[in-house]
Amino acid sequence: MMKIRILLIAMLASLMMACTPTVKVAMPNEPININLNAKIEHQIYIKVDKALDDLFDENDDLF
Repeated sequence: MMKIRILLIAMLASLMMACTPTVKVAMPNEPININLNAKIEHQIYIKVDKALDDLFDENDDLF
């Protein structure tokens, strides 16, 4: 009876170890692509700067 228990415990332990997950760290085969799809509009800043310059030229006594 004792041998059967030891055998069952050994079988259960071997089954538990067979189901352990493995983690592998490997380099990817393809390069990593980052697609930002960024659209930069600098025209807005130029218009605001020009409008501020015109405002300061018209009103010299603001500062």
